[in-house]
Amino acid sequence: MLAVVLAVLVAAGALAVWLGRLGPGWAVVTAAGRAVAQLAAVSLLITAVLRSGWWTGLFVLLMFTVAAVTSARRVGLPLGRLPWIAVALAGGVLPVLALVLGSGVVPLEPIAVVPIAGIVIGGTMSATSQAARRALDELSTRHGEYEAALALGFLPRAAALEICRPTAGQALIPALDQTRTVGLVTLPGAYVGVLLGGASPVQAGVTQVLVLIGLLAAEAIAVLVTVQLVAAGLVDRG
Repeated sequence: MLAVVLAVLVAAGALAVWLGRLGPGWAVVTAAGRAVAQLAAVSLLITAVLRSGWWTGLFVLLMFTVAAVTSARRVGLPLGRLPWIAVALAGGVLPVLALVLGSGVVPLEPIAVVPIAGIVIGGTMSATSQAARRALDELSTRHGEYEAALALGFLPRAAALEICRPTAGQALIPALDQTRTVGLVTLPGAYVGVLLGGASPVQAGVTQVLVLIGLLAAEAIAVLVTVQLVAAGLVDRG
């Protein structure tokens, strides 16, 4: 029955994309297929990973690398610009993980490190991709305004920031909305997971608040760094 339900959901999503001319309907099918295959592989590997601190560190590094490559592809950057997207991601991810793990708020144990790192890296990846795409698109479509700012005496970086900063900041809207409405509209995964693990609702709520605020901080820093790198010409499709 689970397989049937999943197949129906995938078909419904693909059909909606195809009928609405929102893109190729097969993108939904391939994304779902990849999710199943990847989670199956992770499920087999995670037991070994969680037995060793070194393997846990390598697994987190792998997650970060895949996030950087995915973000670069989503933005449409050449391979040579990949390190700069990694810089933007690291700018958001590293301070948050260092704080929550170094302070002891999240125990420095594989069973805790892997999920918190995955949540922070995944959310930061999405925000970085959206910020970079919107900033680059805005600079492309409003190139005349950029040149006008240069003519008025703006330096190239300052002129680019005037054009791309407002729209790039919209990449934070999903994280802001999720944080504002948690408990009223949604019960996110961390809350449900901790609750199902046997913790009290208060403990689950504290965990979820930590995750949401940490994720919001990581995304805000990553978006800030991304915008600065775009304005400096370091993140560029050319």
